[in-house]
Formats: sequence, C-alpha cells, structure tokens
Amino acid sequence: MRKMFVLSAIVIGVAPLGGGSGADAQVPDPVQNGESFVGHWIGTLEIPGTDIKLRLLFRVREEDGGLTATLVSLDQGNAESAVETIQAIGATLSMSIPAIGVSFEGTLADDGDTIEGSFTQRGNTLPLVLERTSEEEVAARSRRPQDPEEPLPYHSEEVAYSNPDGGHTLAGTFTRPTEGGPFPAVVLISGSGPQDRNEALVGHRPFLVLSDHLTRNGIAVLRFDDRGVGESKGDFDSATSRDFASDVLAGVAYLTTREDVKQRKIGLAGHSEGGLIAPMVAVESEDVSYIVLMAAPGVNGERILYTQSALILRANGVPEEKIAENTEQQRVIFEIVKREADPEVAAREIGDYVRAQLKEVTEEERVQAGVTDEASLERVVATQVQAINSPWFRYFLVHDPAAVIEQVTVPVLAVTGEKDLQVPHEENLREIEAALKRGGNTRYEIHALPDHNHLFQHAETGAPNEYQEIDETWSVASMELITNWILKTVETIGS
Repeated sequence: MRKMFVLSAIVIGVAPLGGGSGADAQVPDPVQNGESFVGHWIGTLEIPGTDIKLRLLFRVREEDGGLTATLVSLDQGNAESAVETIQAIGATLSMSIPAIGVSFEGTLADDGDTIEGSFTQRGNTLPLVLERTSEEEVAARSRRPQDPEEPLPYHSEEVAYSNPDGGHTLAGTFTRPTEGGPFPAVVLISGSGPQDRNEALVGHRPFLVLSDHLTRNGIAVLRFDDRGVGESKGDFDSATSRDFASDVLAGVAYLTTREDVKQRKIGLAGHSEGGLIAPMVAVESEDVSYIVLMAAPGVNGERILYTQSALILRANGVPEEKIAENTEQQRVIFEIVKREADPEVAAREIGDYVRAQLKEVTEEERVQAGVTDEASLERVVATQVQAINSPWFRYFLVHDPAAVIEQVTVPVLAVTGEKDLQVPHEENLREIEAALKRGGNTRYEIHALPDHNHLFQHAETGAPNEYQEIDETWSVASMELITNWILKTVETIGS
C-alpha cells in the first residue's frame, strides 16, 4: 500500500527507479579515458529523516570504444534504468538518466576501488559512495534466508497472456508441482505502486517466497508483473485499481486454458491493494472459487491514509502536534480532490496549498523535504501534486471496498498483522467481516496475527523502516495458515 505523507512528514526525494532496462546509451569518449571505471559499482543511499536505505548498482561497460552504463535499484525490485549520458574525465565520472530525473557525479579514489560522489534526483542531492564489486557479490548481498534456491523441486514456467480490455500483454511466472495434477491454483495480486511479479521491495521478494511455499504444498501459482512493469506491457501511470482488476481477470482466464489447473478450484490471493482488487474480480468472474485477503483494506483510502500516516509518524517519534497538523493538511488536500473533478483545476489548488504550507515550515523541514530554493520548491510541489491528483489516487481515495466485499459469495480468508501500520487490522478486519455478514456469506475466516507487520514479517514496531532490517521475508506461520486454508477450502469445492 502506498504511503501518502504530506507536508509535515518527510518527503522522500528518491522515487522508484523504473523506466525499463532499454539499450544502454553510448558516448564517443575513448575508453582509455574511462577504463578505470569499467565494472560493477554498488552504494547505499540513506534517506534523511528516515531509516530507509536503498542499494544502487551501476554496471559500467566498455562498448564500441565508449562507455555505457545501467543503474539497478536492488531494493526496488531490481528496477533497471539505462544511463543516457556518461562521461569520464580524468578521475571524475558523470552519469545522467533524465527519464527519472537522476544524475551522479563522483571521483575515483587512488586505489581504484571507490568512487565518492553525489546522487541527485529531481533536485534532491544525497552523498553516495560507490564500491567496486562483482555480480556474484551483488547476488550474495541480495539474497534473503527464505529465497528459494535452484534447482527448484517443482515446475516453473515463464508465461504471457493478453488482456483484451486493456489491449496489452502481461508476463509472469507459473509454478506447479512436477507430479500429479491437475492442481488447484491461485493468482497472486500485488500491492500498490509498480510491482514486479515477486512484489520486490527493500531487498525482499515476498511473492517469490509465498509462491514457493504454496507450490511445494501442491498449489499451482500464477504471479505476474504489473502492467508497464518488467516484461508486461501497458500503461501503469494512468491505471486505477479498476484497471488492475481487468489484468487479474485476464490471469484467471489464462489459467482456465491450462490442462494442469483444476478449473473449478482457481482462487485469488491479494496483498494490500491486491486485497482490494481480489473481491472485484471474484464478483465479476464465475471462475474464481475462493479469495485470500492479505492485509486488505475494508474502508476507503481516505480513512486508511489518515490512520496510516498517524501511526507511522507516531512510530517514528513525531510529536502529536505535528501529527495533527499532517492530518489537517491531508484533509484539506483530500477535500480538493473529492470536490474538484477537473484534474487541472485541482492541480492548481493543491499546488497553491502545498506551496503555501512548505513556505511556513522551518528551514530544517524544508531541507528534509528537498526544498533549498524556488526551483526545488516547484519540483517538490509538482511531485506531490502528481501523486495526489493521479487517476489511481482519485479512485483509491473514495472507493469503498466493503460495498464490493458484501457481494462476494465464495469462501474468504482475511488475515492481517496486528502490527500492520499501513492497513491497521482493527478497523479493516472489522469492516471486512461486517460486509461479509451483510452479504450473507458464512464461509469465511478472519485472523489477526500477533507481532506481524504489513509484509507478514515478525516485527518489533511494525513501522515500514523495519522492513528492510528484518531478515524474514514472510513468516512461515502466516504462509502455513494461508496454504492450509486454501487446501481445506478447495476440498469442499466440487470437481
């Protein structure tokens, strides 16, 4: 689930490094002028005012007498971006990726194994020290204890299928046991933001770990890249949860064509926003036999964001006065979005309000938000407006998931961690259960898991800044709960 912190809270100046891999740009610099930079370079960005750390990898190569490079964000799904311009002059290396507003400039140390420099994205500059490494060392650093290792004891297949409603192709991975079949199956639906098939974030690959556990226990799994992400086509930026539901419908339709899948035993498991999407698809498709809601919302986005922001800010030690200010600022902006249907008019109103508020905060808070002059102020305002005024956010803010859940007639498992600060369990599980009862659905289970956070890790506080520091990707207890419920449920469904 996306976090919407406004104004008083820290605005993180490093956006997801997306944009696809593409062909690396080339410049005609002679390689002898930059041969010392050829290799793999890794460094860690530390986001001020938070505990968030992002590992970045630059792959610099010699090609046709010049240098090329690719930037990989290791903690954001290994998202790759081609470096458009790269220049090596003496001991100085400069690179830029205008598509995502990124540039880097650094100086090579005398030992040739360190580049000390600055990373800038959309006007926000942070120190970044790169160290020479190898692909093998990167892979070793990126591994988490629960990541499955080759050879896998089951069948794994790269697949692609079309979404006729969107007019694009989706790509994913289908896994199933190697013997027996046909098998019950489940489509995994990721949370908000551009997610790859593994739902990779902050060094974890939750859906890779969950799908591995499910498949080892006899359940076929389809996990896929969001539209416009990885190898899937389509436009992510203009899409809403309603559009993403059509992508899931396409995945269900694909599974119905496979002889190794039991046709009346296909289900959905949605995490966070995916748990908002799963009920939509279950209501529309007769091919869906059950759904699993994992940290799913039971109330609209506005209610979630007020509570989410307050809980996370409080966990980070922000004073109650500032939390109240943040909530009021959110309220004003949300009212503009709800009242003004014209995005251009809303953008002007939101921009004026954000601009005015940023001018009233302390100098330290402005710097934390990435504001150091008028130009950076306008960049920060534009970033805020774009996120809040997007089609996705407009839909999420007012959509009532309970009204859809009330229409679900298939078996439902709803599970949330008691330390989930992004989709708090008390309100959301209560409203999910109330909606099921109103609809007359008696085939459901509701579970609040002690000490589990939004990612179903065992956690101390549940704050998002813990996610990266926890070695566990997905608790075995929660995976066993989900797996056992699916196996038990499909046994009750006719063949």
